[in-house]
Formats: sequence, structure tokens, C-alpha cells
Amino acid sequence: MKAEEIRRRFPRIIMNLIIVLILWIIVAFVPQTVSNIIVPGLNVNADWLMWIVGIVFIVIFLVRALADALVLADILTDVFVRKLGVKEERSPKRAIRDFIYIIAILLVATAVSPLLASVKDIGSLLRTAATYVALALIIILIYDIGRILYKIVEQKAESFADRLAAAVERKNEKQ
Repeated sequence: MKAEEIRRRFPRIIMNLIIVLILWIIVAFVPQTVSNIIVPGLNVNADWLMWIVGIVFIVIFLVRALADALVLADILTDVFVRKLGVKEERSPKRAIRDFIYIIAILLVATAVSPLLASVKDIGSLLRTAATYVALALIIILIYDIGRILYKIVEQKAESFADRLAAAVERKNEKQ
């Protein structure tokens, strides 16, 4: 299931991003060639109109790529969290465990940062890399916490809706 989802969505992301790149190049260069032309009826410069239309199309394709990327992010987050040794559960315990991992990552990154900075010639590069790696791990864990909390709230809302519907049905049966 996950492999099929990756095979289907990854090429779509790549194609959407290629289209965005092409449109960006077009928007960067083509409107300049029509800067002196006024569009009849609208009384606006053609370059401005081309720029707006191009940006709208860029946004459309970026949103499409982002939608597919979010599905892949879910899959990759599951893989990453499993590699950390966290069981496949959707409970508050797991959210708290992720939060503890975040604190541990912050502590380790803070402790290692001065050591990496002291390495001759490439210390600042290593320190920056460690910071970005820690940031990426923290973002993944925060995303996982968000998914867990969303599932919990969704389950509670569905349970409440079921109880409310059952109460309405009982009331209607009594009448």
C-alpha cells in the first residue's frame, strides 16, 4: 500500500515541481517582452497581467505538489518514527514520548554544538549541519505529535457525534 502510494505520488510531485520551474522561468523573462503593451478593455499593462496569471498557475501547481508531498510526509514520518523504536500506536503516550525525544534532541544538539564548533577549519559548517539535522528531527516529531492529536480529537468528535445522533434517535422514537 505504502509502496504503491510512493510510486504514484512521487512522479506527480516531480512533474508538478518541473512545471513550477518552467512557469517561474517564463514569468521571470516573458512579461518583460510585452511591457509596453496595454490590454484593451482592461487598461492594464500586459506584463502585469502575464505576471499575475503566471503566479496563479505557479500557486496551483505548488498546491498540487504540496498535497502529494504531505501524503509522502506521512509515510516517511511513520518509517522514521518506527526506526526510532516507537511502536505503531496513536495514543497520548506516544505524543509524550515524541515530546521527550524533542527535548533530548535539543539537549544533545546544544551539548554537541560547542564541540563541533571547535573543529579546525570546518567547525562552523559542522555546527550548522548539526543544527539543521536537529531541526529536521524536531519538525518530524512535531508533525507526528500533530497527527496523533488530530486522530485523538477526530475520534472524540466522532464518538460525540454518535452519542448525539443516538440521543436524537431515542427522542424521535419516544414521540
